Amino acid sequence: MVNWKPGISTETLYFRAKLLAEIRQFFADRGVLEIDTPLLAPYTVTDVYIQSLETKLSNSPVAAPYFLQTSPEFAMKRLLAAGVGSIYQICKAFRQGETSKVHNPEFTILEWYRTGYSMIQLMDEVESLICQLLNYSPMPRLSYRQLFEQFLSINPHTVTEEELRKIAESHIELNDDSLTDTDYLQLLMSACIEPQMPEHCFVYDYPVPQAALAAVEENKYGEPVAKRFELYCQRMELANGYYELTSLEEQLVRFESDLNVRKNLQLPTYPVDEKYLAAMKNGLPECAGVALGIDRLIMIASGASTIEEVMTFTIDRI
Repeated sequence: MVNWKPGISTETLYFRAKLLAEIRQFFADRGVLEIDTPLLAPYTVTDVYIQSLETKLSNSPVAAPYFLQTSPEFAMKRLLAAGVGSIYQICKAFRQGETSKVHNPEFTILEWYRTGYSMIQLMDEVESLICQLLNYSPMPRLSYRQLFEQFLSINPHTVTEEELRKIAESHIELNDDSLTDTDYLQLLMSACIEPQMPEHCFVYDYPVPQAALAAVEENKYGEPVAKRFELYCQRMELANGYYELTSLEEQLVRFESDLNVRKNLQLPTYPVDEKYLAAMKNGLPECAGVALGIDRLIMIASGASTIEEVMTFTIDRI
């Protein structure tokens, strides 16, 4: 028999709608403008660790492939550069990758940008939203360095590649000789640190190679760090935020670096978003931004054990 039924219950559908209404009210109370941007575009992110879904359009103004957006970031930043001020949106996003209890190729994302905010101010606002929605108390904030020193006795910002490789091999079975420092750190984070972290917490000040689109500044030890944070709830990554990079020159360097790594790893290489670069040249205001997974948030809020229970139709049901 054909399984035509949704994975989500009617009760959870109502719960989901209520939670989305609360989120919108949270931003309305703070004067943050709700916007929407295209999900289909002739560009996509160059991030080595994010893979995009590609499609083609007939009779389109652009002959090259189009991409389903992995997040609305580039388009939202074009609005910021146009002077609209603080904004948010709730939309679909799409990524190639595994399908699991907490992953689906199509998912719902909440993304917002606060002009004039520091990373710490945005963490405060994320905490206010989560505490309101999930009835949490204020959550601990741990630096990336603090976690690696506590659980693995290494400084992730200064450890050598050889030391890192040996530590990773002592904790994880590895069968790949092409792993980078970032790969080793992410594997150690997932296998050795996340299971021991507080159930709910922020992690901030990431290694520079993990900056993505975050600004880089020195920490209190004089070490360059990415002004980036992640929120973990029930030891599951729920949100990823940045004090945003505003330098066009640095952005071009990072795009070129990403594309070179993609080429070396035989991954698809994508065209750089020229309109986003033009917006940055015009001037991106000082701001902080964050993306939060709505489906995972609803999992936590409703007590669901799989993403299938909080989405109408996951990939195996469509």
